[in-house]
Amino acid sequence: MTQPLPDDAPALLRRLFDRAVEVADPMQSLAAALPEKPQGRVVVIGAGKASARMAEAVEAAWGPCEGLVITRYGYARPCQGIEIVEAAHPVPDAAGQAATARMLNLVAGLGSEDMVLALISGGASALLVQPAGDITLAEKQAVNAGLLASGAPIGQMNVLRKHLSRVKGGQLAAAAHPARMVALLISDVPGDDPALIGSGPTVGDASTHEEARAIAERWALDLPQSVAEVLSRPSSVVHPDDPRLATVENIIYAAPSQSLTAASERARAAGYVPVLLGDALEGEARDVAREQAALALAEQRKLRPGDAPRLLLSGGELTVTRRGDGVGGPNAEFAL
Repeated sequence: MTQPLPDDAPALLRRLFDRAVEVADPMQSLAAALPEKPQGRVVVIGAGKASARMAEAVEAAWGPCEGLVITRYGYARPCQGIEIVEAAHPVPDAAGQAATARMLNLVAGLGSEDMVLALISGGASALLVQPAGDITLAEKQAVNAGLLASGAPIGQMNVLRKHLSRVKGGQLAAAAHPARMVALLISDVPGDDPALIGSGPTVGDASTHEEARAIAERWALDLPQSVAEVLSRPSSVVHPDDPRLATVENIIYAAPSQSLTAASERARAAGYVPVLLGDALEGEARDVAREQAALALAEQRKLRPGDAPRLLLSGGELTVTRRGDGVGGPNAEFAL
């Protein structure tokens, strides 16, 4: 027989969520990861759902800066010098494509005495748009929409995205060479692999076109001819050993594990026993939800009178195989 939730459960869950977000908030955490501001020219670039907030935090620490950051519609923040451009997510649009072209031009003329500060967070894959070869924006949008509906894991999605891009898979960093680059990353991927965060625009990648084609076949994606042609040629992603990456430093300064730890501490202080299930969960949202519901019931059956209540905490990147025209994403499906 299941027991009713404590009266304070909804409010507690809200407090735990707020605490998890707080420790990852750039205004709280980014300054400690910033390098010392150099004397020469500094250009700030970035992309992702948190990138505008990151840019705001940079200027709070360094003062007005030159730069360009791309974020999702509705996510802009006030900055003094860094230009914030809004674009579409999760399916890219023309605004993102135009802003990405401007970003590449901005870093192309920098010298070895200059520095680029790159701010990358989840969502950068869709917001940094520069299709490879003769792929049109419409074709890129169609492939991206197909990926999102396929149920493919985020890691496989990002491998394919890299090979269809002129900016992902280390190509943004290579474009800024010979300038020094420091990339500050907020991880939203299982395992915190920097090559997968935002499809790794500042990180070299050893994957091949053969792997990208295999992913497309595995998830039965309908690829336009231009995409097939790009995948038939040598890859344009930048290998990790490429000398153009020798002056690039990638720093993950915020990750799901930190948020889970903070939420766990808050739960323990409230009298609960936190049960951490990890921060690298992957899979279909509905399947993982069933597994965690079973775990919750199993934990409840272990309780004896007087035991503190248990609280399950987990993180990761779940996927949804679209079967209709409903709204919401993995978190909504997990909860339902």
